[in-house]
Amino acid sequence: MMLEQEHVTLDDLEVGELAVEYDDREPEDVIEWALDRFGVERFAIITSFQADGVVLMDMAHQINPNVRIITVDTARMPQEYYEIIDTFRERYGMKIEVLFPEASSVENMVAKHGVNLFYQSVPNRLLCCQVRKVLPLNRALKGLDAWATGLRRDQWATRANIKKIDLDHDHGGIVKLSPLADWTEEDVWNYIRQYDVPVHPLYAKGFTSISCAPCTRPVPEGAHPRSGRWWWEENAPKECGMHCSIETGGFEHEVDAILGHQNGANGNGH
Repeated sequence: MMLEQEHVTLDDLEVGELAVEYDDREPEDVIEWALDRFGVERFAIITSFQADGVVLMDMAHQINPNVRIITVDTARMPQEYYEIIDTFRERYGMKIEVLFPEASSVENMVAKHGVNLFYQSVPNRLLCCQVRKVLPLNRALKGLDAWATGLRRDQWATRANIKKIDLDHDHGGIVKLSPLADWTEEDVWNYIRQYDVPVHPLYAKGFTSISCAPCTRPVPEGAHPRSGRWWWEENAPKECGMHCSIETGGFEHEVDAILGHQNGANGNGH
């Protein structure tokens, strides 16, 4: 009988020391450390198959082909998203875990605000992101001790201070890795070319930051890579809430209402 792997927890002091130790180390070193420390069952790469994510997938696969890969299908993704998933399954033989939002939550949100609520206001857009992206992510992270993302410090102001190894206090204090934190966009694409890593087909159509189809568009050459996300918004964060907490007044109350948690049952603010 296979024994369940023991839950691994780290404290702030240990993680702080690791963050310093690994700050100038290669991404592969960070991934290898995580796989050794947490094992393949309790560690996963969470990706939407953007360039940074596929680089991590290629690196991790070379270290351990059994690395877990998790992606969130919001049910508003472009067809090209499904194509790149199939490409990785065929090329690498990966078992990619695809998570979906809870149907009842989406139904309640759409019934109250409409299918394209995100165009109406920033709080509505954040609500849609919460229901379709953040809550499925939360479900995935409950079963992990550590997760890795393709975040880089040069992507946006909210990401300027990310560490390669950190504690994710928004998700129960599990470890969050950003192995590419000190890489540039050029570093990412150099790796892709060197190792012939498959890329999302929308990059060839001028997209530079890719997510749900209604919320992403191509950008002119030289424009900020994330300017194609939620382009209709002014002075709003270019974040969906998966990688940072976003406070928007009654936003948390609205999420609870959509989910039917008005009486406090299961309401945890995520």
